[in-house]
Amino acid sequence: MNYVGIDIGSTASKVVVRGEKELHFVLPTGWSSKETTMTIRERLLKEGIDVEDEKTRVVATGYGRVAVDFADKVVTEITCHARGGRELAEGDCTIIDVGGQDTKVIQVNGGMVMDFLMNDKCSAGTGKFLEIMANRLGITLDELFELAKTGEMIPISSLCTVFAESEVISYIGEGRPREDIAMGVIESVVSKVAQLAQRQTLAEKIILTGGLSHSAYFAERLSKKLGAAVTPTAFGRFAGALGASYLAEEKK
Repeated sequence: MNYVGIDIGSTASKVVVRGEKELHFVLPTGWSSKETTMTIRERLLKEGIDVEDEKTRVVATGYGRVAVDFADKVVTEITCHARGGRELAEGDCTIIDVGGQDTKVIQVNGGMVMDFLMNDKCSAGTGKFLEIMANRLGITLDELFELAKTGEMIPISSLCTVFAESEVISYIGEGRPREDIAMGVIESVVSKVAQLAQRQTLAEKIILTGGLSHSAYFAERLSKKLGAAVTPTAFGRFAGALGASYLAEEKK
């Protein structure tokens, strides 16, 4: 059997396959989740995985999960991220997932979701905000983190992405160093994510998932803000898809 988890996010789509085949890949979601789903299907077929085969089971999750018309089951993001996060943490944990469209804080206890919070009303505390600001500075997201390490924080106080971008433009116009602006941008997101997380009682083990999960620097700044260790995860971007693949195996 092959168990396929597909997470159609607002920015990127992640796929994890477990079983006879073992593989994972990520694609940009683009403007059409439906087209991305077709591309995923073709990619899987090239890898020898036919989604229509009775030996393949598919669970879809994420922002565009309903577009995966060949899925055997569609499951919510919270359930899939909790299941995947549990595997990455090897047990109970708090999962902080910073995605392109939203930020989620999920409490997993006894292998079950005990509580969660989600910020999906404003992009100012998400990865999309960082992408927008990196573009405004003419650098990549990875370069934004590298610059921030050497900067001195300048405040970006606006709670709205549009107004925060205006602040960044003003700083650029004043000739402020890019590394200082970069640090201010990242600290702004760290503060908003921390404010969300602090509304819950955090577990002893806290892991970072989502598009920023590989960033040791982001995890370090978030740890300092929370006063608790946040562990970055190399495979954290695939947490939702990983969880979906396990649910494909476990759910009847």
